[in-house]
Amino acid sequence: MKLFFGPGKDRPVTVCTDVRRELGVRYVLEGSVRKARDQVRISAQLIDALTSAHLWADHFDGSLEDIFDLQDRVTERVVGALLPKVERAEIERAKRKPTENLGAYDYFLRGLANAHQMTPEANSEALRLFHKAIELDPDFASAHGLAAFCHVVRKMNAWMTDDAADVAEAARLARRVADIGKDDAVALSFGGLALGYIAGELEDAAALIDRALVLNVNLAAAWYASGTVRAFLGGAPDVAIEHLARAMRLSPLDPFMFTMQGVTAVAHFFAGRYDEASVWAEKAFREQPNILGTLRISAASHALAGRHEEASKAIARARQLDPDLRMSNLNSRIGLFRRPEDFTKYAEALRKAGLPE
Repeated sequence: MKLFFGPGKDRPVTVCTDVRRELGVRYVLEGSVRKARDQVRISAQLIDALTSAHLWADHFDGSLEDIFDLQDRVTERVVGALLPKVERAEIERAKRKPTENLGAYDYFLRGLANAHQMTPEANSEALRLFHKAIELDPDFASAHGLAAFCHVVRKMNAWMTDDAADVAEAARLARRVADIGKDDAVALSFGGLALGYIAGELEDAAALIDRALVLNVNLAAAWYASGTVRAFLGGAPDVAIEHLARAMRLSPLDPFMFTMQGVTAVAHFFAGRYDEASVWAEKAFREQPNILGTLRISAASHALAGRHEEASKAIARARQLDPDLRMSNLNSRIGLFRRPEDFTKYAEALRKAGLPE
């Protein structure tokens, strides 16, 4: 996968022919700058050089007085937009190739496409494909990281068939990322998230994710992972919310938007802002209505806000998806909080919402 940062619309270049032929790239990012008095407009667009399809476009307005701030804003938005758009285009490209001819990266992209679907069947298929990628390239760190993330999703939604085996495998994959993925921000983000959410090694998880942010400060997945781990670390919910907000700004159409919103609800809940937590849980629910984590935090937030009917409805819906859910096994269904008092508050809120013993 190659990318060419084009010189702008003023140069007479036919993107699909000249650039692809001259440089051998698959994607072209081109842009232009227009000025009117003291105002500046910067436009950018991402083009598939093979098909001429426009994958993304945006423009940014500002004043010459604040040109450096505008430059930083453009850089952040463009870099943040490139990864998900190119990744999606590559997924679609990989789908069109015969399965038996795929390389490790194609298996990875096919796995990612399944991981986005958020069903038990798609999750299992994603794991299978990530492991196929790992078979072809045992040092493919991103495949290890996303495979570990599949186990996070399993735990979040009570899809684990063997809890101990799933937890052990997630931890193994995440630690493998720590060994081989020191320069892979994507792998470190998802591997760190799994290490924290499933294994409960929250400080080590934060260290992996912090390294991902050093490698790529504009990676939405890294900010999402950072916000999630910090929400479960406890003590700094506003930092978690800030990091999650940055992830959502960087990737406003992200396939994992629902979980960014859901963890934002968790952070507001622990900050004691139950109305805000309920609002964010509702946003997450609209994105993905069948996610247990969203329903649980919705129930807990409504309960402590005094909205007992809404809390009861959320618990009823959660138990439709997970009939075995009860107070006695709650700890096995959620991420591991560092502070016991955080789990106690969460559990008591769900008891108040009507979760049976």
